[in-house]
Order: sequence, then C-alpha cells, then structure tokens
Amino acid sequence: MADTAADLSDRALRSLAESAGALLLAAARRVATAESCTGGWVAKCLTDIAGSSQWFERGYVTYSNPAKEQSLGVAASVIETFGAVSRPTAEQMAAGALHDSGADMAVAITGIAGPDGGSADKPVGLVWFALAQRAAPPLAVQHQFAGDREAIRRAAVAIALRLVIAAAGASGQP
Repeated sequence: MADTAADLSDRALRSLAESAGALLLAAARRVATAESCTGGWVAKCLTDIAGSSQWFERGYVTYSNPAKEQSLGVAASVIETFGAVSRPTAEQMAAGALHDSGADMAVAITGIAGPDGGSADKPVGLVWFALAQRAAPPLAVQHQFAGDREAIRRAAVAIALRLVIAAAGASGQP
C-alpha cells in the first residue's frame, strides 16, 4: 500500500494524537511506544497533548539493533534471520514494550526512512508496525511509503497513531 504525507501536517498529527488520547482515557488504558525509524516522534505527538500522563506510559527509542535486543528483548536471531525491518522484529518490539512497561497496549515501528539503507527486497519507505495488547492477538502491518525521509517518517507516525486509535476505540472499558 502506497501512502504519502501530503495531508499529514503537524495539525493533522496533533488531531490524531488527541483522538488517541481521548479514546485511551475513556477506556482507562495506557499506551507505550517502541520506535526505531520515527525516533520518538509518536511519543512526542502523544505527550504534546495536555493530560497525556493519564494514558501515556512510556516510550522506547531503539534505533540500533543492540538497543532493540537490550531494551525490548528482541532476539538477536530474529534480527539476524529476518532483519531489523521485518514483521517478527516489529512484533517482538511491541511485545517487549508491552511486557516491560506494564501498559495496556504498545505500538512498534521499524522501517527504512532513507535516503540510504534500502535494498531490492526492502526498499526505502518500507515500514513495519506492530500493536500488542494484553489478552489480544498481536497485529502487524506493513506499509510502503513514498517521499523523502521527512515524508516517510511523518506517514509512519500517522499510521502508528491510527493503530492506537483503532485499538483504543475497539476496546471499550477494560
């Protein structure tokens, strides 16, 4: 799926974060983030919202492979076999953030924002997302974004926020 960041202004990202926060608050749930290519941008958007301490638990910026392993418990064998930008890595990032933080849900992002680092099978703009929740099966999705580094990262932040919105909105009361 190709996405662009044409309509992803700071105002649009703030609106997504506000929606996520309102739904998390209504459901009395807390979220954690595990970010690689977005470098903490999702956590920044969420914590820009006044009152976020009521529903934001913590964020992990695990840019390097050792950080993913040490902070989130991603298995070195998973990174060696599938790569840092892969479904299994994203899923283990989300599971690790969920376990370590004690939050009710965790969203993870790992991708190739460019302009370098892409390959034929993993091009620039490829981003994997995972959402882990307590007592629910994990969700993982892949997106292929177009544009420069800024556009790819901005689009990835929007998808991560939308995943949180969907999960928080579907959860009802705990």
